[in-house]
Amino acid sequence: MISSVAHRRDQPPIAPGLEILDWADIPALVELEEALFPGDAPWTYQMFASELEAGCFYVVHRDQDGVIDGYAGMAMTAVEAEVHTIGVRPAAQGAGLGRKLLRQLISAAGGRRLLLEVRTDNAAAIALYVSEGFTTLGVRRRYYEQSGADAFTRARPK
Repeated sequence: MISSVAHRRDQPPIAPGLEILDWADIPALVELEEALFPGDAPWTYQMFASELEAGCFYVVHRDQDGVIDGYAGMAMTAVEAEVHTIGVRPAAQGAGLGRKLLRQLISAAGGRRLLLEVRTDNAAAIALYVSEGFTTLGVRRRYYEQSGADAFTRARPK
């Protein structure tokens, strides 16, 4: 059983208040995913574990009681990075935590182009991404298979 934080040699600086995802925290992320994305096939323990095993970059934020109230993760290659997930507990939404998590990913991506998908009906997330320099590349029809929702593919240039 792996119980330590997954550190990478080339890990970027972590913003104050954020920390690298620990394997032991995956069940809390699964619970949060189920609350945030009930109609869109929330991520499972194995999905998060596979991300960490593959060397993906994940950070979490904890509230004053130590409960994870936000998380974000992405995969990186030499030339680009792809946001795989960002989630903020509903009680913590609207206070800038999503922006903080996104900015951490932008920072960690360095000079890479950053890509992501976002539901076309998620106005708050779209506004955040636009304000951080993301533009729409196209629409992926029925991207979220369980609900049938469409997604915008968005990119933030280098």
